[in-house]
Amino acid sequence: MKNRLRILTLLPLCLALAACDTVVLNPSGDVAAQQRDLLVMSTWLMLLIIIPVMALIVIFAWRYRHNNREARYEPDWHHSMRLELIIWSAPLLIVICLGALTWLGTHLLDPYRPLDRLAPGQPVPEDAKALQVEVVALDWKWLFIYPEQGIATVNELAVPVNQPVALRITASSVMNSLYIPHFAGMIYAMPSMETKLHGVLNKTGVSEGFSSNYSGAGFSGMRFKVHSLEQGEFERWVANARASQETLTRDLYLKQLAKPSEREPVRRFSGVDAELFSAIVGMCVEPGKMCMHDMMAIDERGGLGLAGVHNVARMAADQPRAVFGSDNAHVIGLCTAPIARQADESLPFSRVDRSPLKGAGLPNPSFKSAHSLFVDTTTPSSLQ
Repeated sequence: MKNRLRILTLLPLCLALAACDTVVLNPSGDVAAQQRDLLVMSTWLMLLIIIPVMALIVIFAWRYRHNNREARYEPDWHHSMRLELIIWSAPLLIVICLGALTWLGTHLLDPYRPLDRLAPGQPVPEDAKALQVEVVALDWKWLFIYPEQGIATVNELAVPVNQPVALRITASSVMNSLYIPHFAGMIYAMPSMETKLHGVLNKTGVSEGFSSNYSGAGFSGMRFKVHSLEQGEFERWVANARASQETLTRDLYLKQLAKPSEREPVRRFSGVDAELFSAIVGMCVEPGKMCMHDMMAIDERGGLGLAGVHNVARMAADQPRAVFGSDNAHVIGLCTAPIARQADESLPFSRVDRSPLKGAGLPNPSFKSAHSLFVDTTTPSSLQ
């Protein structure tokens, strides 16, 4: 009776498992299917060792049990060349096969590598062009920018079937990981860095993407729908997005999207700043803030010297916190930055002439006196 009750208590668990979606083992994209095949082949290769070992454990335990008087008892046995060859050659062959699979998979399934086929036996046509999508992991939502179509969406991704898709991925604050099981494997999204992912979807339908790397309180809500559409349906989806009344500007990004929010509904933007993604990667969406690539180029040439000490501006109270460094100031651009002011509003920071920095091996700029740091706001300053 007790055994029957135990079996009945396991039935709800079995029913729950029966409803699981084995998307990893049954994807609709060719890249994800190749990754599935790699996983399955690796598992079978390892089982070639695991299953015999588990079986031999049971056989040896039964054959050489204490009360089996018929088993051979050889306490002085110490070596068998035949047994050594079997024990070491089989795992060695398995390791060689796994190494070959890993090497091939590492190169053929490199997320940065453009696709050379759409499906088994179906190479990518020479005139085929990959759909470009720029992806930004925000707190806690996903932003998708279609630079060629001039639109953007929040928590919604749509792609045509049987067309290569090239994703450029970054993050606005903390590290995340983009994962669309039907599309391809996981790839990290990191602030001030850009990663890439290439893939294709071969069947129409709706699937799900999410963040697979914990990133804070709203992490569990970082999910979005992925629509794989026929070409005509995709064009209608783009037209619907262009009919939106919202345009994604830098100001809207800073005031709304960059700020933390949970379980955001789908939003569509009929237009988008063409340089927004590059500015997010460079961490310079804020007006006047110096981009990371500009800062690194200056550092490569020796830095700004004393001029760089004063080339900062206070952040507005409603701006999102900086990821690195001080949370109340940022480095301003040398040419386009507005005049920044110290705590004493009567002393503005000076603009710095960037033109001498075009050459390499320049001496560090210096100043005759501290008073020369502060100049008339109507007159551009230059390095002295």
